[in-house]
Amino acid sequence: MGDLLLVRHGETEWSVSGQHTSWTDLPLTQHGEEQAKSLAPLLSARTFALALTSPLHRALRTAELAGLTGAVPEHDLHEWDYGGYEGVTTPEIHRTRPTWDLWTDGTPPGDDGRPGESPEAVGVRADRVLARVDSALPDGDVVLVAHGHFLRVLTARRLGLPPAEGRLFQLATATVSRLSTEHGRPVIAEWNTRP
Repeated sequence: MGDLLLVRHGETEWSVSGQHTSWTDLPLTQHGEEQAKSLAPLLSARTFALALTSPLHRALRTAELAGLTGAVPEHDLHEWDYGGYEGVTTPEIHRTRPTWDLWTDGTPPGDDGRPGESPEAVGVRADRVLARVDSALPDGDVVLVAHGHFLRVLTARRLGLPPAEGRLFQLATATVSRLSTEHGRPVIAEWNTRP
């Protein structure tokens, strides 16, 4: 049975500024590209039974620079749909909604037709990804290259927790985390690893 490796994409302008970024397809910053390249030694010693990436450029580019070949884009790996909060920071949201919390309230629809998502809706997508992962893990390790909030929800679901419990797992840009098993139960084996 293989391990599940989670790679958060490298830095973008909005990950630095704290703006919520789902469908806005920002490139990596120069620093983000260097971060992505630095992940190669953490991944090169492994052979992956399955490599999936978000279809967004920042994740695809991170996979490429980290040396992952043959990674397949998977629509369900896209970031939480922030709807009306796309490009907005949490402090800006708190000016009009002081008690708003992504993990309990989700996000409202946006003017651009993006519906926003609840934690439960993100959890449904994470569960679909995990079903695909589970079919590949008997053949070896699996790697997912995606986004911070989505991977946090996926981790919660892997550990048998509700989607909102992803709030417990802070995830930095350009890091590798490893979910494994102990005595047949899912566990966090490594978190936020950098070279």
